[in-house]
Amino acid sequence: MRQTFDETTDRSFGPRHVPLIREAMARQGLDGFLVPHEDEHQNEYLPAANDRLAWATGFTGSAGAAVILKDRAAVFVDGRYTLQVRDQVDGQLFEIRDLVEGGVPAYLEAAAARGQKIGYDPRLHSPDALARLREAAAKAGAELTPVNDNPLDQAWGQARPPQPTAPIVPHPLEYAGEDSAAKRARVGAQLGQRGADATVLTAPSSIAWLFNVRGGDVIRSPLPIGQAILAKDGTARLFLDPAKVTPELPAWLGNQVRLETPADLPQALAELKGQRVVVDPALSSAWYFKTLEDAGAAVIRADDPCALPRACKNPVEIQGARSAHARDGAALSRFLHWLATEGQTNPPDEITAVSKLEGFREATGALKDLSFDTIAGAASNGAIVHYRPTERLNKRAEKGSLLLIDSGAQYLDGTTDVTRTVAIGEPSAEMRERFTLVLKGHLQLAMIRFPAGTSGSALDILARQALWMHGLDYDHGTGHGVGSYLGVHEGPQRIAKAPNAVALKPGMILSNEPGYYKEGAYGIRIENLQVVTEAAPIPGGERPMHGFETLTLAPIDRRLIVAEMLTPQERAHLDAYHARVREVVGPQVEPQVQRWLADATAPL
Repeated sequence: MRQTFDETTDRSFGPRHVPLIREAMARQGLDGFLVPHEDEHQNEYLPAANDRLAWATGFTGSAGAAVILKDRAAVFVDGRYTLQVRDQVDGQLFEIRDLVEGGVPAYLEAAAARGQKIGYDPRLHSPDALARLREAAAKAGAELTPVNDNPLDQAWGQARPPQPTAPIVPHPLEYAGEDSAAKRARVGAQLGQRGADATVLTAPSSIAWLFNVRGGDVIRSPLPIGQAILAKDGTARLFLDPAKVTPELPAWLGNQVRLETPADLPQALAELKGQRVVVDPALSSAWYFKTLEDAGAAVIRADDPCALPRACKNPVEIQGARSAHARDGAALSRFLHWLATEGQTNPPDEITAVSKLEGFREATGALKDLSFDTIAGAASNGAIVHYRPTERLNKRAEKGSLLLIDSGAQYLDGTTDVTRTVAIGEPSAEMRERFTLVLKGHLQLAMIRFPAGTSGSALDILARQALWMHGLDYDHGTGHGVGSYLGVHEGPQRIAKAPNAVALKPGMILSNEPGYYKEGAYGIRIENLQVVTEAAPIPGGERPMHGFETLTLAPIDRRLIVAEMLTPQERAHLDAYHARVREVVGPQVEPQVQRWLADATAPL
């Protein structure tokens, strides 16, 4: 597993580290400093060397920020991490505030004083985020000041872990399905059609996909940290730490890709003078925009040109996803069998459940990493969306409660993400009703057919309708994109209430994960991954329609289903799904698991 901060980071981080940061700030004449969660590559999961927010505050969640002023400080998290932040961060030193409602801009506007200089590292902030922060500081009479030397990094000093140097290895065609030269020619041609000469790529997932390589620099994702410049003719310059370049890599990349070091990047950007260059403001920091503009390049703000083609998996990647999910389904079914037997007589605590599930995945012999830290919420902890157990918060499942397990794996042929909610003992009537409402939404989204051009936002209501009719809802998105042995969260497609104009296209993999959360009591989520299928005619229909093929293969707890609440179509779809689980997973598991699986997937 990749190096990261211990999730039980103690509260002494802030008291020990904030004074050091303030000393470094003072040496630069700064009255404050902004600490985002993001690193130089806008990674969701960070190498330990780039996890600045965790080092400064002790908070290890995957989204957040901090502001450190001379005499006060605040840490910002969203609703997923309300419990975790109070467990990990010293509340006497940091105010704990909401990242979404007002967030850092509102805090700066209220807390910064006239004449103060608030420092920021331009390599860590997107240009759009900086514009909002600068406006907020100006309202307070303060000034945002870029720094060349990050004072937090100076304070961290020699104790800072080294930058990762995991070997970068070829991702073979048997998994990639298209060679790098063809990808580069395709994306380069699209650049030319848009009137651009080149693009600067800083997202590790785009670099991994475009050059058919994988690395190990980012926890839970097989990503290489680096940068690239792709020209419209398909040639490229790839900037990598030489320590990560394996002997076979130059030949794998070919003579149209020039290998260089990160130290060469500023000069390479300067050489784009007079050219029209695409840069994604959501993925690349303000430093790239200023460097290119200072060099005389014409910067085109546009989406990463690799994002959409990467999201549309080719036939080889789709078949790889099927294989990965079949393998993962066997591991998950072994775990669910354990929960249904030993776990019922001796209910496990959350950490034991997490360890047990990871053990079943490791036993496949194909596991490369988890795709994210497993979420296991027993009883009331399950009502905390994206709760992650720690030694201090660890809860044992009890009879008459629910256990929510959200987990995933990285295999060479695919990335998985699956959530199951399991009854421990006898569930209440309310639990069964709410579970069935969530299931109805899940099934409606799995069954839908839709015309070309439909976005995920247009489908989101399907997953919520049954809940809405009972005055219920959930406060997270319904579906996110998933990579092919890449990140478990991938754009540009998604299914959510929030408007999203990206049409769902064949080959896109998305999650289907409606839920319900009763504060202080229990949580329910049912999640499968599904791939958008090619448009096909419907008998009697007038237009070809896309649909979804479900990839995830694992039983859904029948003890929690009120069959009478399902429509005949929903019931038939669930029975057909369980029959496929039995057919694909059954031959892979031991006889005792097969017998349990036959009962767990029996028709309703």
